Amino acid sequence: MRQYIGRRLLISIPLFLGLTAIVFGMLHLLPGDPVQVILSTSGATPAAIATLRAQLGLDLPLHIQYLHYLNGLLHGDMGSSLFTYRPVAEIIQQNVGATMELALSAMLLSLLVGIPLGIVAAVNRDSWLDQIAMTVAVMGVSMPGFWLGLLLIFLFSLVLRVLPSGGYGTLKHLILPAFVLGLNGVAVIARLTRSSMLEVLRQEYIVTARAKGVSELYILVRHGLKNSLIPVVTVAGLQFGFLLGGTVVTETVFARPGLGRMAVEAILYKDIPVVQGVVLFVAVIYMLVNLLVDVCYAFIDPRIRYG
Repeated sequence: MRQYIGRRLLISIPLFLGLTAIVFGMLHLLPGDPVQVILSTSGATPAAIATLRAQLGLDLPLHIQYLHYLNGLLHGDMGSSLFTYRPVAEIIQQNVGATMELALSAMLLSLLVGIPLGIVAAVNRDSWLDQIAMTVAVMGVSMPGFWLGLLLIFLFSLVLRVLPSGGYGTLKHLILPAFVLGLNGVAVIARLTRSSMLEVLRQEYIVTARAKGVSELYILVRHGLKNSLIPVVTVAGLQFGFLLGGTVVTETVFARPGLGRMAVEAILYKDIPVVQGVVLFVAVIYMLVNLLVDVCYAFIDPRIRYG
């Protein structure tokens, strides 16, 4: 197991370097000049623009800028905002709590609702319960998050007046955005759990267990659910990465602080260091979650062993 984790961590190093190069290159190839955005309100002269570009190091060749950025990362320096001059790491630290709270709540909702919904649909295949569960799943996949968020704000904030329309700080502020963000995950996990459970319940050892008089609940939990969890865990790991990316829309709709809303504002102002920092931070979290998912395989299914 340790050797496997070590190999995965070593593989992550070139992946991380490649990601930094792609993100750095794409952001610098986007149209617009951050220096002109910074000086747009002061009517700066070409000389002032050239001076600021030199101060920020933006006049250097692109590959030299990338090497400087990479050297800073290796020393724990993610750069500073072009507008506030605050360290990017400090900005991320200030906003990551709200984003992780939202993403983890949505993930918890996806698992606690999606897995039981899929089990119920599988056990009652082709019944009205199955149809209702799959209808909920299709609706969850089909509904755009921003549209659903606006509908919920209208219903629960403006009509019923039981939940706040936005903000951050209490459980009430978390309910609507977590539901909007987690609904897609509920749909995906429910459908996958259903298909995986149906496949497992058709296996011969399930038939044998029933013939021996083993209770249906024990069969479902001990044999059915456990043996169908590996694809669900895989998708759950991928879904968590999707949730981190989905916070961009959700945090904007519900006016919540967080990495997503911060990234949108940084993109609008072409604050390249901040955008790079957010993308790389999310990518590292995503890689760590995938590693955790792979490690969980061995605990779910003892037949899986890593050398």
